[in-house]
Amino acid sequence: MTDYAIKTEDLTFWYTPEEGQEPKKVLEEVNIGIEKGRFTCILGHNGSGKSTLARHFNALNLPRGGAVYAFGMDTKDEALTLEIRRRLGMVFQNPDNQIVSNVVEEDVAFAPENLGIPQKEIRERVDEALRTVGMYEFRTHAPHLLSGGQKQRIAIAGVLAMRPECVVFDEATAMLDPRGRADVMDIIRRLRADGVTVVLITHHMDEAVSADRIIVMDKGRCVLAGTPRDIFSYPEELRSLGLTVPDTVKLINGLDKSGFNIRKDAITIPECAEAVAAAITDPVPVSHKEPEKETPSGEPVLSVQKLTYTYSKNTPFELTAVKDISFDVRRGEVIALLGHTGSGKSTLIQHLNGLIKPSSGKILLSGENINSSKDSLRRARSRVGLVFQYPEYQLFEETVYKDIAFGPKNQKLSDEEIDSRVRDAARFVGIGEELFEASPFELSGGQKRRIAIAGVIAMMPEVLILDEPMAGLDPAGRDEIMRNLLAYRDETGAALIIVTHSMEDAAMFATRMIVLSHGEKVMDGLPSEVFAREKELERIGLTVPAATKIARELINRGLPLGGTYYTVDYLMRSVLRLKGGDENAS
Repeated sequence: MTDYAIKTEDLTFWYTPEEGQEPKKVLEEVNIGIEKGRFTCILGHNGSGKSTLARHFNALNLPRGGAVYAFGMDTKDEALTLEIRRRLGMVFQNPDNQIVSNVVEEDVAFAPENLGIPQKEIRERVDEALRTVGMYEFRTHAPHLLSGGQKQRIAIAGVLAMRPECVVFDEATAMLDPRGRADVMDIIRRLRADGVTVVLITHHMDEAVSADRIIVMDKGRCVLAGTPRDIFSYPEELRSLGLTVPDTVKLINGLDKSGFNIRKDAITIPECAEAVAAAITDPVPVSHKEPEKETPSGEPVLSVQKLTYTYSKNTPFELTAVKDISFDVRRGEVIALLGHTGSGKSTLIQHLNGLIKPSSGKILLSGENINSSKDSLRRARSRVGLVFQYPEYQLFEETVYKDIAFGPKNQKLSDEEIDSRVRDAARFVGIGEELFEASPFELSGGQKRRIAIAGVIAMMPEVLILDEPMAGLDPAGRDEIMRNLLAYRDETGAALIIVTHSMEDAAMFATRMIVLSHGEKVMDGLPSEVFAREKELERIGLTVPAATKIARELINRGLPLGGTYYTVDYLMRSVLRLKGGDENAS
């Protein structure tokens, strides 16, 4: 008989509707079982009910219908709530919702203290948890001075210090850099090896590859369940659900459609490379590089000159976050700003529209120092738009329409122009007019992100800066947001600066990449130039796209691939040429 850590029986749930409105079911007759000691991944588009489902696992939400059992305990029994939460820990997407103390080690100790753990053991647990997440050296720091990714590690450490029997990660890797994501996956593997049940809610398909089992949600129901090989063998079904498959599967499927006799169940990078290599005999050498996107020229609209900024100067918490950084931004450029957690990316972009004033150096907008006067600063904030990492920090109006309209209203535009701007901005980010009268705070994280972006686009900035705009979005949502941002660039000529940890996203959209490490600019160039420096990227906590890794594995297996590869489509064309096939095949 299967031993379940979590089991749902006909679970149905809806949030309390406003007066006069009918309740809308978020979960409907969900029946799933999560086995003890196993690693289960839950996938689904934004709004599919994943996070609401997860909040039932430790009684943060209670069923409206049906039941949820955690380690055999009915979550509706209030007498069992503390025991359920002791045994089942949750890590959420936004760490600010979990951090409660002013010192890192005190925050990690908070839950064990509330469990009545002896002080000596608390000390051991805190040190062990911080070392596990790579934050031990920051144990005496103030959490509010750390980056979003560093805060997330602290939140994970706080749960690990409880030594739970089950850990649920609800989009906990969404804001982490590649090394941070890899560290969390290592933590998950270690937890599973120690017999801990792990549930991971994610939009990263490469993370789901490592799971024992995948559950796919759609419209509040469980629609698919099986092993990763089973689930990823249905790419069209996943695409119809707003999801995708790993790049390894994309490559295998593309080659299969082009006539390759190839193993179709390969999902990891080594398996994929082995399958491709086995399908090719007498390869035709290929040596040419992936074509670059057009790089705009002309006078810079924005110029950063020798920018340096130090937090908490002349205090024990003094930290120089950016050091002597210079670069220009031209109209129509799409710049990917990359860097490890804590590299200074968020600090840098907050200087670009004057939210932070430099310790030294200048920011010039069309040749004007944005910090030279109040009028200069006001003009800069109208012409340089910034979307923050966490969209809920930018939402405050009672309806979606009013929130998007807030910026244009402050620009003193006419009601007709404001309305036009709101509708255009909503169109750019895929927000339908049926949501205009909804409260932004009642929407999903992905929808909130779209609204925050729309509120900035409505001001028609000449430079649009976005801090992790695709984080927390499902694959279809990421693609749509990126298409719409590029459409905004094409229609207006605006420059885009996009902070991202996704090398695949950067490879798809960037005309140029700027890489930061420990507050300094260490790379600035075309995607092919940056991705060719794979070892340097890995040393600073970054990585290269999956296509680059697959190409490297193929070369290591003796296939004569020359050049730098960073998109699956282009790698597939080159592999077809290796076999003497038609590189334009579907």
